[in-house]
Amino acid sequence: MTMRLVFMGTPDFAVPSLSEIVGRGHDVVTVYTQPPRPAGRGMSERRSPVHEKAATFALPVVTPKSLKDPAEQDAFAALGADAAVVVAYGLILPQPVLDAPHHGCFNVHASLLPRWRGAAPIQRAIMAGDRQTGVCVMQMDAGLDTGPVLARQATPIGPEDTAGTLHDRLASIGAALMVETLAAGRFTATPQSETGVTYAAKIDKAEARIDWTRSAIGLSAHIRGLSPFPGAWCEIAGQRVKLLMAQPADGEGAPGTVLDNAVLDNTLLVACGSGALRLSTLQRAGKGPMDAETFLHGFAIPPGTRLG
Repeated sequence: MTMRLVFMGTPDFAVPSLSEIVGRGHDVVTVYTQPPRPAGRGMSERRSPVHEKAATFALPVVTPKSLKDPAEQDAFAALGADAAVVVAYGLILPQPVLDAPHHGCFNVHASLLPRWRGAAPIQRAIMAGDRQTGVCVMQMDAGLDTGPVLARQATPIGPEDTAGTLHDRLASIGAALMVETLAAGRFTATPQSETGVTYAAKIDKAEARIDWTRSAIGLSAHIRGLSPFPGAWCEIAGQRVKLLMAQPADGEGAPGTVLDNAVLDNTLLVACGSGALRLSTLQRAGKGPMDAETFLHGFAIPPGTRLG
């Protein structure tokens, strides 16, 4: 079954869904995405990843700053879509937009709803130490990720998963789940449970600074949840250094102190509120990510150093 669709998405996470939908032969009549924004050193305007992908398919693209204008809502309704597929679009859909497609608007959300409704479900799942997450295809309503669920698929969160690796895996799962949902042609949704609701608040910059009084297990999850962006960080010898991967380890000392055995095995072992953290991937300002041994070759850190 093929459908007449509007696709609404903006970042890299949405690109696999657009590609799968086009690849399955659906008629994507228009792609909605966020307007180009200044980026890079020259601050020249850059089109969104979805805009770039849509261009390769020669699909019409529109970039309204808002959908609150009745004229924008009328233009959307005039497309006569069977459904709208929404993947990390970034704009609120007013009720007239939600109601316009024949089957409504279907959203790919990167969590097992009702856990982690909101802006940053991938990061929050890792930071909270969750052992699994997943993707839901949801029938959108006026609430914040409160609509009934059409399909869901879980995936484990491994000890080496970062926000980056989980992002890519969930984007792929979401694309496959959405095209399976569309192919079924029968859209029976199940209301979300009223228990187990959590909210994935947008990541605040202040959260990125490491608090060494926390447990090593908690800090490992925190670091992986912010890797690669924005990157958890600490101060080492007055310089800000991003920590992109770290593992809990045995060790004790004043929180934030580099422990003695770090010198013996060319690693950075840092005492935490409980346990210690082995820093395995770090990044100095203006440099690329590097493993701890490479980092230490150009940036000596004696045992006993206190990290800020």
